[in-house]
Amino acid sequence: MTREEKAHVIEDLTTRLADSPTIYLADISGLNATQTTNLRRACFKANVQLSVVKNTLLEKAMEASDKDFGKLPETLKGNTSVMFSEVGNAPAKLIKNFRKKSKKPLVKGAFVEEAIFIGDENLEKLVELKSRDEMIGEIIGLLQSPAKNVISGLKSSGSKLSGILKTLSEKES
Repeated sequence: MTREEKAHVIEDLTTRLADSPTIYLADISGLNATQTTNLRRACFKANVQLSVVKNTLLEKAMEASDKDFGKLPETLKGNTSVMFSEVGNAPAKLIKNFRKKSKKPLVKGAFVEEAIFIGDENLEKLVELKSRDEMIGEIIGLLQSPAKNVISGLKSSGSKLSGILKTLSEKES
C-alpha cells in the first residue's frame, strides 16, 4: 500500500469515526469464510457497517479525530474489525446472538455516545444499553402515565357520581 493510499484510508476512517456515534472494536480472527460471510450478512441486516482495518491506520485515524477515545487505542493488537452503528446496542446484540453458534467475535472495546467500554466482559452491559429512541419513549411514557391516571380517575369517579345521583333521584320518585 502506497503512502497516498494509506493517507486516503486514514482520512476515510477519520471521517467515519467522526460521523458515527457508536464504534465497536472486535476480534473476528479464527472465523472461517462461511462464518465471516454470515457475520457480514447479520451486520448488513442490523444496519451495522463492518470493516477490517490495519491497527496502525485506525490508531492514526483515532488520533486525527476530534473524539476522545481514551484507552481504546490500547486495544489495537492482533486482528481488529470495526463496527459502526447509529444504535448504541445494535453491534452488541448482534455479537451476542452470533456467539450462540461461535466463540467469536470478541469485543475489544466500544465507544458509545462518548462512553468507553474496554474488554469483552462488558458485552452484557452493552447489550442492555438503551438507544436514544428507547430512552425518549420511556420518558414520554413516564410523563404520560400520571396524566392518564388522573383522566381515568376523573372518568371513573364521574360515572360513579352520576350513577349515585340517578339512583337517588329514582328513590325519591
